[in-house]
Amino acid sequence: MKRTVVAMSAVVLLLPLSACGGDAEAGGSTVTVTVGYQSRTINTVTAGTLLRSLGSFEKQLNSLHDGVHYEVNWQDYATGAPITAQMTAGKIDIGSMGDFPLLINAARGKQLNNPTRLVSVTGYNLRGGLNTIVTAPGSELTSLKDLKGKKVSTSVGSAADGTLVRALQRAGIDPDSGIEKLNQQPSVGASALTAGSTDALSQFVAWPGLLAFQGKAKALYDGARLNLPTFHGVTAREDFAKQRPAVLEAFLKAQAEATDYLNDHPVDAAEKVAKATGLPAEVVYLYNGAHGIATFDPAIKPQLVSALKKDVSVLKSAKLTGDVDVDSFVDDQYVKKALGAAAYSRHLATKPAPATSEAWPEGASKTVTFDSPSQLLRYLAGHRDDLRAAYVPDTTTGTLWFADKAVWVADGDHLLPFVAPDTARAYVAGHGGARVVPYADALERAS
Repeated sequence: MKRTVVAMSAVVLLLPLSACGGDAEAGGSTVTVTVGYQSRTINTVTAGTLLRSLGSFEKQLNSLHDGVHYEVNWQDYATGAPITAQMTAGKIDIGSMGDFPLLINAARGKQLNNPTRLVSVTGYNLRGGLNTIVTAPGSELTSLKDLKGKKVSTSVGSAADGTLVRALQRAGIDPDSGIEKLNQQPSVGASALTAGSTDALSQFVAWPGLLAFQGKAKALYDGARLNLPTFHGVTAREDFAKQRPAVLEAFLKAQAEATDYLNDHPVDAAEKVAKATGLPAEVVYLYNGAHGIATFDPAIKPQLVSALKKDVSVLKSAKLTGDVDVDSFVDDQYVKKALGAAAYSRHLATKPAPATSEAWPEGASKTVTFDSPSQLLRYLAGHRDDLRAAYVPDTTTGTLWFADKAVWVADGDHLLPFVAPDTARAYVAGHGGARVVPYADALERAS
């Protein structure tokens, strides 16, 4: 019996080694690279859902030819918090999440002596339009001031929570005592809004757009009113990055390929993400389309780093982190090498595409763009039965929204869309003769 056990042990020792990231030995071994992502947080698709669908990371790993067999373990989560927990435990090598969770990722990594680094960006919005506060379709709430004393669902520590806190402060409402905040996962909060057990929901992409598209919510506050950048990014364990720099570079090259694919084929990319997530493609395109709310670029732009530093105070006031050394957390050496120094400089200088009205005809592989919302409305009036979706940019913030869910204002011959009613009212107050009109009236006026 003892001889049998010894023999079996010897066989086990001869088997190929398999480990997470940098823990595996080289030379004929198998290295499992574990990637944590959020499939339905579609602002991260170039480092998650779309990247996985295209198989770009696996192709890049196969091209290393370093004598190692690589396997990718994709782990899907609803928010960034569990990704951080797994990263600091050494069980996830690379993860993607929003700006506020990234700061918590940095703080937890340092606290637990397993530091992480921000190595690239997925999608961003320079005004903050990725986060929206919504209410039920029949709600009588029309502004942030109406939230005082109400129940509001959000995910504490998320970018959407940061938007809620800042928006309430600007409205003169204490974010701690002025509302009853419900700390809930996005799906739970969405269900609570539908059931009437919460008055409003503050969430990140793609929940507000999804609920509006489904007719289960209407926008109360456009996060772009804050005019503060918000973004999602890629974080990697420092020890993994140092032990396996070629693997991290392969990931970032794959992310760049996925970014190019999304930018070159926005409709097809939306369809791929929709198929992988179960989200309607029309909702995916709202955020990830050619003129969508999100702009995708892996470069870590100075404006985003500056915004990250401003976010620290919000998390500190909520007692979710202490001080965070953002400068030491940001590490763009890997993405700079993956893209090339000259290309990286060009990426840093690029700006988001201008907001544009779009129509997505049924069966079309491309959308139709228009010079103005009024032109789009005239088109819609004659194509009501063969249209998948229509999108318009908010007149004030540029945030894209569904044309039939927007708040419309008639100002002389101009028909102007807004995401939320308070933004529309602010415009009307400053423009004599302008008035809010129903969507059906806007269509009639344009036709």
